[in-house]
Amino acid sequence: PLCFPQKLWKMLESDQFQSIWWSDSGKCIAINEELFKEEVLGRGRLQRVFNTQRIKSVIRQLHIYGFTKMQRDDQRSASLPEFLAEEAAASTHSQILYYYNPCFNRAHPWLLERCMRR
Repeated sequence: PLCFPQKLWKMLESDQFQSIWWSDSGKCIAINEELFKEEVLGRGRLQRVFNTQRIKSVIRQLHIYGFTKMQRDDQRSASLPEFLAEEAAASTHSQILYYYNPCFNRAHPWLLERCMRR
């Protein structure tokens, strides 16, 4: 069986999941929390990816394997129309969780073997 980081990598590289993806830089993972609960954790027993149905358990595994939660870049525009457009986009991003691990990088798959349990 695959370990947690390997399962995560396989999900990110698959077209099967819409709730988890690489950030633009490929250095972070992004998780749409509500969609992830439905799409990944809500699967039947035979199709289950992880041995849990709770998002908190997945987040705990991320921390155990050295992932840290990241805040998205909150630089704001000076003009009011741009600011309001960014605010609308930010509310969409509020349920998006970003996690970073230096050994979990799309451009450097060989680092995956260094992604170990703490």
